[in-house]
Amino acid sequence: MGAGSWGTTFAQVLWDAGTPAVLWARRPELAAAINDRHENPDYLPGIALTEQLRATSDPAAAMTGADLVALAVPAQTLRDNLKSWAPLIPPDALLVSLIKGIEVDTCYRMSEVIAQTAGVPAERIAVVSGPNLAPEIAQRQFSATVVACADEAAARRLQQACHTGYFRPYTNPDVIGCELGGAVKNVIALAVGIAAGMGLGDNTRATLITRGLAEMARLGAALGADQHTFAGLAGLGDLVATCSSALSRNRTFGENLGRGMTLAEVSAITTQTVEGVKSARSVLQLAARSQVEMPITEVVGAVIHDGLEIGTAAVMLASRAAKPERYGPWEAAEAQQA
Repeated sequence: MGAGSWGTTFAQVLWDAGTPAVLWARRPELAAAINDRHENPDYLPGIALTEQLRATSDPAAAMTGADLVALAVPAQTLRDNLKSWAPLIPPDALLVSLIKGIEVDTCYRMSEVIAQTAGVPAERIAVVSGPNLAPEIAQRQFSATVVACADEAAARRLQQACHTGYFRPYTNPDVIGCELGGAVKNVIALAVGIAAGMGLGDNTRATLITRGLAEMARLGAALGADQHTFAGLAGLGDLVATCSSALSRNRTFGENLGRGMTLAEVSAITTQTVEGVKSARSVLQLAARSQVEMPITEVVGAVIHDGLEIGTAAVMLASRAAKPERYGPWEAAEAQQA
């Protein structure tokens, strides 16, 4: 459900894994182009899609008889879409979120939005997250991902449905960790992009990735995620890919800001959803509720939403007080003395 770059790519992955899939596109003209040209000219131009893949703009036709319903719309539109789709979803279908974002205002993860809006239990909701840059996978380059679900049997069913020779899914019961990894890494990628646009090099990028991972893990710990998740594909793997690749929308958006373009100018030339822009504020709200420190995310949020000047943002991060990388016995002793 959603014919952007990742929705289209995942539909092709399903076909390649032997799982027949129908792709829903919001615009009839895009559905027609996919059917007639076997290409998604708006989101994956020049990449040939499997001729078996058919698209429709009718949500009822797309979901009829489906045992998996993969949701690939922008995070901030999921709730409204699901309100209209809920009566059409087959009663036993597994709902699969391909979305990496946090809902504005509610601060809900996508699985929470699905549960609330579609009225289904956690056992019928799964998440796909990992280093999954759509254009590479659409060209059948090797990649791996995580399929997370509270129900192990459902996770294995989804794993089998999307396992191909080039796309390797691993199961994980930690839905919270996988979703937080997918959302927070977008914000860190904005920071890495800003640094790259300013002309800063690999040391800066490595620092932001590593300290960004620490922020992700701290928030995950506070919200009940398994810390091991952040060392895996849905954490570090996705973070490295999104922060390093020119295919990353979030990194590219940040680069343009770092080069001196205004937020309005960058938004005007951006044709696909950049989830980190909207999710930054929601991630910070989650952090504030849990009293978790996330300095990189705070600075990105200030740049995006409060008009903080890029040069000032860099100074703020570089001038932070020196701290231990990990809190241990020394810091505990100092705290007791204080």
